[in-house]
Amino acid sequence: MAAIEVNGTAFGYDEAGEGPAVVLLHAAIGDRRMWDAQFTTLAATHRVIRYDRRGFGETGGETGEHAHYEDLLALLDARGIEQAALVGASMGGACALDAALAVPERITRLVLLGSGLTGHTWPDHMQADLARLAAEAFPPGRLGEYQARERTPDPADVRAMADANLSYLVAGPERDISVLPPGMVALVREMCEQVYRHDWTTPQWTEKIPDTRHRLAEITTPALVVIGRADALGLVELSRHLAESLPGAELVELADTGHLPAMERPDEVNALLRKFL
Repeated sequence: MAAIEVNGTAFGYDEAGEGPAVVLLHAAIGDRRMWDAQFTTLAATHRVIRYDRRGFGETGGETGEHAHYEDLLALLDARGIEQAALVGASMGGACALDAALAVPERITRLVLLGSGLTGHTWPDHMQADLARLAAEAFPPGRLGEYQARERTPDPADVRAMADANLSYLVAGPERDISVLPPGMVALVREMCEQVYRHDWTTPQWTEKIPDTRHRLAEITTPALVVIGRADALGLVELSRHLAESLPGAELVELADTGHLPAMERPDEVNALLRKFL
């Protein structure tokens, strides 16, 4: 394990290459391993960092109040990086947006793939979908017990939650996971199971939520917004909203692609990154 001490926590991370700095921020259903294809490709021309955010992968989740973007900025400081481009997937994109708002002079580019948004309220249709998936996966009340850390996670329930994410997000509501590369499915399932085992057993910390959703027009950093058209509708709608709200942002929609285009379409995403960065 490679680790770096940031804000009193040991963060699992990797660094390679020389040139302009790029930081890869993983999705909330995975960890830094999701960036294998981008990490190798970008290291040929850039100084690339990928790390496990607080509470994910090889990084612990100490109690207290923390913000993912503050951890990111502290990591940049620890590595002596004044400016960097940020590439964020899902809630990693939300972290990138928070950082760009907090220190715009330090963020040179934003790439947002199936991005979330800190403080965003998901539409009713998406919340109904998620409630239905939870009801199908668990007996009544069990998910709440896990979230409150009142029950030791059953491996079958951990697998059920990972498979629900694979079906609804990674493949997308209208596709079957059989369309995804088998190696990708295995890695996402492994990462996602680890997320829920950790989330349901370790001490909970409180995330500080900046008011980014109402200040998108203030983020003038050049941005590339990428969304798979097969992703959940709420995420497609959010990406289009981000592209409309961020001044000068470019929107790229990838046909027949789910929530993790960096893993599902690595060659296409790498080409977009090389051109934009």
